[in-house]
Amino acid sequence: MNSQPRTLPRYSVALLNSFVLLGAGAVMLQIQSKPVPGNPAIVTSALLSSAAQNSSPSTVEPFTLRQVELLASPFKAAMERNAKYLLALEPDRLLHNTRKYAGLQPEGELYGGWEARGVAGHTLGHYLTALSQQYAATGDARFRERIAYIIREMAECQKAYGDGYIGALPPLELETMRGFREGKVEVDGNFNFKGGAWVPWYTQHKVLAGLKDAWVLGGNTQAKEVTLKLADWIDDVTRPLTPEQQQRMLRVEHGGMRETLADIYALTGDKKYLAAARRFHHEEIMRPLLDGRDELAGKHANTQIPKVIGEARLYEVASETGGRKIAETFWERVVRHHSYVIGGNSDNEHFGLPDKLAAHLGAATAETCNTYNMLKLTRHLFEWQPKAEHFDYYERALYNHIMGSQEPKQGMFTYFMSLKPGHFKTYSTPTDSFWCCVGTGMENHTKYNDSIYFHGADDLYVNLFIPSRLTWKEKDLTVVQQTIYPRGNRVALHFAPKKPVLLSLRVRSPQWASGGLNFRLNGRPLRVESSPGSYAEVRRMWKAGDILQVTIPMHVRTEAMPDDPHKVAFLYGPVVL
Repeated sequence: MNSQPRTLPRYSVALLNSFVLLGAGAVMLQIQSKPVPGNPAIVTSALLSSAAQNSSPSTVEPFTLRQVELLASPFKAAMERNAKYLLALEPDRLLHNTRKYAGLQPEGELYGGWEARGVAGHTLGHYLTALSQQYAATGDARFRERIAYIIREMAECQKAYGDGYIGALPPLELETMRGFREGKVEVDGNFNFKGGAWVPWYTQHKVLAGLKDAWVLGGNTQAKEVTLKLADWIDDVTRPLTPEQQQRMLRVEHGGMRETLADIYALTGDKKYLAAARRFHHEEIMRPLLDGRDELAGKHANTQIPKVIGEARLYEVASETGGRKIAETFWERVVRHHSYVIGGNSDNEHFGLPDKLAAHLGAATAETCNTYNMLKLTRHLFEWQPKAEHFDYYERALYNHIMGSQEPKQGMFTYFMSLKPGHFKTYSTPTDSFWCCVGTGMENHTKYNDSIYFHGADDLYVNLFIPSRLTWKEKDLTVVQQTIYPRGNRVALHFAPKKPVLLSLRVRSPQWASGGLNFRLNGRPLRVESSPGSYAEVRRMWKAGDILQVTIPMHVRTEAMPDDPHKVAFLYGPVVL
């Protein structure tokens, strides 16, 4: 993930081919007067209750998933492909170990892969999030019904446990966590506790996050009850730990526990969840970042990124300013000094030395989970201080890694995105993989609409050029964007508000768009200050029938690796060829 990325990923031609199928044409953003009905029961992360906050540090925010509908494009096709896979999975099979370890009879055969190992249950959490995002985006009742069924089953299992816990952890992992109450924290490396318990907090984070999303995005009230009982259990088992024991516990990968507990605090205003979130601050990793030092070499990449997202969330919900410094330092170092041309990072899941990438063009580069989390982190930074560089990176990673991670027929997922010249992609199977990147992959393809537009009070940011329909209810405004970008380079914005509206339209001018953007308003040339790597602003009273046309200059260019100028990648617009 790099605004100055370097490498030679030849396989990326396949991504451009997916856009070639669209043929030539223009990008069109059309704003109509008739709003699309919303669903007031659906909330997104941008709308988490501010009861726990005196003021938000955000200057802009995203629209809800329901407010932005994808239109015909490779992105919509990817979302539909993913939706078919979500509906093909059997909830009872994903619930197998949840019921088994609660002492209840399983109602479906156990899936294979990681679901048959010590992290069983992590997929169920991701699955709940994916279902919830799909439902929030589309209103499709099939996904709501699946959420409701799973939550009923989980509530039954939670009742059987009797102490608030719910999950699919094997007895070893669960007893290890219960032992934290007595201060029993002995670790064996970065992924295991003594005795072999494998990343139990990592797995429980996925369950907690999935439950929270079923509550917030899926509008399921029973999910709220199950979520809060599990959060209470987490508070209970971690509260007795001394600071030294907490830090020892955090040596083992623990996912985004800090972030999700902070979310629950923001939703409820209950400070016990804030206290629980604060117990997941890993000082060994965060102190160097707070001091502006890059000590990432040798560290497991996707263990660290969720921790940093948690720091960002604590800045937002509790005004912990160190969290912002940590997040900004980490993003700058990873994007500019640890990332490949496609926006991904890591080799064999680990960071290397900064700007030393040429020797790391192998079969196990660019874990997909990493980019999933880096995109989440980027959204936080953009909300605090919107900069074009954030979405220059976001676009690069979205097109070349996330879109490129989906198998184009069955919708399967990559674990690594191999950057070995002449190599190939390895995809998951439908029922016998369930890697971490299958879980995040399920989520990736349900939310292509979450970052196309952001807004301030009177500002509309067009960050990404993806066919979509935006309904800005507060402005009585509907926006339709139609595009074959990056095959085409023209954008048309059609305005049809119910009544004239004063608005600053801010269109991203990518860093690679030499000379900046060109504009025409209602067919006539319009002088707009525009330079690469910025947002071009057009502020006016927009009326029904106004059409703003934008041309984005695109050309073939090369980018060299930082430590080997003879290794280069070819790009056209945002796409690595």
